[in-house]
Amino acid sequence: MPIAKIKQNKERRQKLLESAVKLFIEKGYFNTSIRDIIVLSEIGTGTFYNYFIDKEDVLKALLEEFADKIISSIKVYYQEETDIYVRFVETKRVTMEVFIQNEALSEIYSRVAGASAPIDQCLQQFENRLIQFYTHNIEYGIKLGVFNNIPVSPIAHSILAIEKFLLYKWVVLKAITKEEMIEMVVSFHETLAQGILKTR
Repeated sequence: MPIAKIKQNKERRQKLLESAVKLFIEKGYFNTSIRDIIVLSEIGTGTFYNYFIDKEDVLKALLEEFADKIISSIKVYYQEETDIYVRFVETKRVTMEVFIQNEALSEIYSRVAGASAPIDQCLQQFENRLIQFYTHNIEYGIKLGVFNNIPVSPIAHSILAIEKFLLYKWVVLKAITKEEMIEMVVSFHETLAQGILKTR
């Protein structure tokens, strides 16, 4: 396929995704139809179905890209910081900063949970990627002898749980500021790190 055609395809797909995000925020996920996305994006119906099966598929694509952003941002940070303890704590700051930079996606993620089985499946896939990444990095700390040999899965799940809870308080309830959210997440992980650290 010619490079120009590949670029055009990427641009069309991205325009559909951007239109979906805008509508999901303005009208709500359930009040947004595929037709709404097509009209706002000014892209044909057939073209929409070249990229996506249905609205849930759009949400899945958005969450996949969101997870990519979070994980790639953490990997960039890892190239700059080698101390395992500092990594464990400060990567949570990096994660929450990505949520802040993508406020619309963060709000969609926080609002749609429990709405339907297909949506929950999309969210589960998104969260599983984060949990697997957190698990791998804790296991790496154990392998290096920095962390105690502890059950990793409960810790990885607790990390995601505190991030989700505080994200919801910020982006949906507006009960805390983004600065407070970051401070709470980092403080929690400083305390958690002290419990799993062998020596410091």
